[in-house]
Amino acid sequence: MEHSQLLSAFREKGILHLKEGNGKVITFMKPALWKTEMGEDWTFLLFDLFQIRTICEPFAEVSLDIVEYANKPTIYHSPANRIIKDGPIVDGVLKFSLVMEPNWNKLLFQISQPVLVKLDTNEATTHQTPILFPLLSPSTKEMFLGPEGDVKIIKG
Repeated sequence: MEHSQLLSAFREKGILHLKEGNGKVITFMKPALWKTEMGEDWTFLLFDLFQIRTICEPFAEVSLDIVEYANKPTIYHSPANRIIKDGPIVDGVLKFSLVMEPNWNKLLFQISQPVLVKLDTNEATTHQTPILFPLLSPSTKEMFLGPEGDVKIIKG
């Protein structure tokens, strides 16, 4: 995956449409650009466990361990940090995922901030990669993860 072109496009416009290995177009966007009319089906992407603190209420150690040691791609639903002003927050809850796949993790690291992603959009794009995006896997789980360690499996 050629990160420099993708980074340049993202930094220039704050939004990037990218066709991944399965031929599905995913959209990355800076949270500040999100508007209500764009819908709520967006997920914050993180490259590092410590980024959870910037978007969610403080987590108990057990909640952090669940995220850190997840062995399959997982989307978490968690109470949003009160300081978050931008992005799709529904009834005080946002969705996030810690992306561990090395190529995608490196791209997110280079962007160096939490990014929103919308999966399987119909946007036209000239950017593509043969690498599969992990959250499009059929084995992707969804869980509610509360700051006190409460866990509910939504899809698993």
